[in-house]
Amino acid sequence: MGQYVVFADLGSSWWETTLKVVLVLIGLNLVILVHEFGHFIVARWCGVKCEKFYIWFDVFGLKLFKVTRGDTEYGIGVLPLGGYVKMLGQEDNPARLKEEIERAKAQSGQPSGELAAQIHSAERALYDPRSYLAKSVPQRMAIISAGVAMNVVFALVAAVFAYGLGVEHVKCAVGAVFPGEAAWRANVRVGDEIEQIAGRPVERFSDLQRAVAVGNIDRGVTMVLRRPRPDGSWERLTVTVHPDRTRLAPSIGIISSQAPVLAEPFAVVPGSPAGRATPPFRPGDRIVRIGDVAITGYAPIHSQLALHPGEPLEIVVQRTESPSDAEPGTPREIVVEVAPNPMRRLGLAMQIGPVVAIQDDSPAARAGVEQGDRIVAVDGERPGDPLTLPDRMRERAEQGRLVRLTIERAGEPEPLEIELPPRRVDWYGMPAPVAPAGPMSVPALGLALEVSNQVAEIAEGSPADKAGIRPGDVVASATLLRADPALLARYAVSEENADEFQRPEITLALERGQANWPVVIWVLQESLPGTRVQLRMKDGRELTLDPEVSDRWFHPERGFKFEALAFTQTARSVPEALALGTRETWDSLTLIFRTLGSLGTGQVSFRGLAGPVGIFHLALDSAGRGLASLAIFLCLISANLAVLNFIPIPVLDGGHMVFLGYEGIRGKPPSENVLTTLSFAGLVLLLTLMLWVTGLDIFRIFGS
Repeated sequence: MGQYVVFADLGSSWWETTLKVVLVLIGLNLVILVHEFGHFIVARWCGVKCEKFYIWFDVFGLKLFKVTRGDTEYGIGVLPLGGYVKMLGQEDNPARLKEEIERAKAQSGQPSGELAAQIHSAERALYDPRSYLAKSVPQRMAIISAGVAMNVVFALVAAVFAYGLGVEHVKCAVGAVFPGEAAWRANVRVGDEIEQIAGRPVERFSDLQRAVAVGNIDRGVTMVLRRPRPDGSWERLTVTVHPDRTRLAPSIGIISSQAPVLAEPFAVVPGSPAGRATPPFRPGDRIVRIGDVAITGYAPIHSQLALHPGEPLEIVVQRTESPSDAEPGTPREIVVEVAPNPMRRLGLAMQIGPVVAIQDDSPAARAGVEQGDRIVAVDGERPGDPLTLPDRMRERAEQGRLVRLTIERAGEPEPLEIELPPRRVDWYGMPAPVAPAGPMSVPALGLALEVSNQVAEIAEGSPADKAGIRPGDVVASATLLRADPALLARYAVSEENADEFQRPEITLALERGQANWPVVIWVLQESLPGTRVQLRMKDGRELTLDPEVSDRWFHPERGFKFEALAFTQTARSVPEALALGTRETWDSLTLIFRTLGSLGTGQVSFRGLAGPVGIFHLALDSAGRGLASLAIFLCLISANLAVLNFIPIPVLDGGHMVFLGYEGIRGKPPSENVLTTLSFAGLVLLLTLMLWVTGLDIFRIFGS
């Protein structure tokens, strides 16, 4: 389902996209250039003749540009995969050269012609004082390591430059918690701000991602949280979260928070209650009050949406007027009433699956509900549509009524009756977009359960009933079709908005585990009005359904689009820029070390690696967020290149350093057989890795 969209950018004109591509190409080639320049300049300082200095490779002698200055040919090759410096004698083995020279002279007596020229060239490589091989081991080590050193220097310069401009970071706060996952089980909630991870103060969401993905997680990750109270004060909590290892890297199942400011360039989803409200919302509007509740962040917005899903809400926004409306910079408050958001449904109630997770200190945990239990009745009646269970349990909690669950448990001959008080909650669950086959949560009970794709009940007269679907049928996949243009016009959805929000036709395969029924219904709610659903049944039938609007079941979200909760870190002096740049460079260097270690232990999957296309896509994304963001990305790439190049693999700088270390200890280089065998093995390893990561890139582009 995930794809790279390298050149598509609906918010950018063609020339902005072109500019980003040019900046990325310049940046990535700068990383290569400084690496090769490191080899080149130190080689020249050591008196080595550099025959070629190329960016990209001139395979088969093909090149885009060349010029000769002094003894060196400078150029740009046709294969854009790196660059190289060709030094006199660098590629030859001294032991082999000596043997070949003596053998040629012995066999031919007095050599002449082409053989004489070959012997002369070999003797120059071996005995010329400007030859790489004529230099001492420490000098050759300095030449080889100079590329890596220059990449570290470049990473530092890029980071210092970025912090001079101002680097935007996403704040380490919780915007959503995925049902059943590690953070959800540990009772982490929307609005929590993470102050410390493993005893280390943090501000950036990326710090949390790194600590979980490549940190030491065997005993869990201890976090210190700040949780907002309804009265505006804060509660400090310490929790230990045990990351899940179900993805390419360990994760805890949260996404970053949002600011109470409506996003640019689209503040609302067209056709949604927020999109139909009058006066209309505008990008940049700051929500300051909902009803009589003051809004100081995203958490109280989420809370009010969760507590009042079926009621109109009075939203008060602060708007800074443009000069055409009033005096420049004059803020004023606008009151907008937003209607509830009825759920669009198909009339299908699916089978409830087993409980897959229990939340810490929840009613379900205290009542003794266990993982694997299956709910077969609620208060003595069939459980009904599992997707409406969270709403029904929320209503029970507001009424102060106990709930009696009848559950089947493995090993128990008879169903068990468990009575528990549902809790009043001011948050709601959502299917995880990165784990689309994940469970569905029932917040009032504190449990997460699976929902089958087998039909349990059909609502009479519903779209599913009219299409001929019956209990026992199994849905194999669901395709969300593009909205009818006539319906979009009825909802006053402009062509521009339709292009931005109209999803391509996507198929959610339920049988292959790519999605489940809760995700189908959730994605339907996020689609434009008029979106139809095509179901492919397990028996081969293909049925197209027009969703109906419920009059008793409401979606908590009403179509607002919020800015990310971020802060900009700008150095106020050169020393501060150096300090921040040094920290960023150190973090980048240690990140690749930790990633390599995690790959070795299996904590991080090799399938998570990115190849050339993936790197280019990430660079484009960084360039789209500004020059400072691109500079930070180049810092990371340059640091990665430094570390990866120093891995002791033959044909890499690290492999050359190992051979030089051997020569320094033994007083002679390794034998030709050893060098040839190890170099060939290293080349095969690198080519295999390159093919692997390129294949991953291709799969991400075209795979589903």
